Amino acid sequence: MREGSRKPAVAPTGVERTLGEDELIVSKTDPKGILTYVNDVFLRISAYPEDAVLGQPHNMIRHPDMPRCVFKLLWDTIKSGQEIFAYVVNLAGDGAHYWVFAHVTPSFGPAGQIVGYHSNRRSPDRQAMEVIRPLYGQLVAEERRHSRPADALTASTAMLHEHADAVGGYERFVWSLEAARVGAR
Repeated sequence: MREGSRKPAVAPTGVERTLGEDELIVSKTDPKGILTYVNDVFLRISAYPEDAVLGQPHNMIRHPDMPRCVFKLLWDTIKSGQEIFAYVVNLAGDGAHYWVFAHVTPSFGPAGQIVGYHSNRRSPDRQAMEVIRPLYGQLVAEERRHSRPADALTASTAMLHEHADAVGGYERFVWSLEAARVGAR
């Protein structure tokens, strides 16, 4: 089954839920992405009880409109031992969705091996969303245009890199969108 075209167990309702400016979603996973910790904000905004999420794959909250190429970049980056910042749209258990600006880092054991991942997510800058929403829409449309998952991922990854490389790379692209808010603090 193609991951990007997989029908979610929860149907999106189109209702958007937002985080408060001071709220922070925190979660931890094992190296395979299985949730081992979530905070109260995660539970409230995702509309799941704790016993329904702990022990489940983090992708249980993956929204079908989230480009696969962004998750590939995210996983490739954190598996290499690096941190990443990314805009993500998640699907709550009641079908609502919520956008976040995620910071995901690997957690290391005493021997330096990756023992899990830690993610902090906050409300994204609203002006940044004016860029991200249409970009992600284009990426998902490209992914859905291909019948072979590998072709879809290759094509959307090329589009993402082309867009980000125009401003100096992915990291610079992401921080250029958050610059207005960071400068306001």
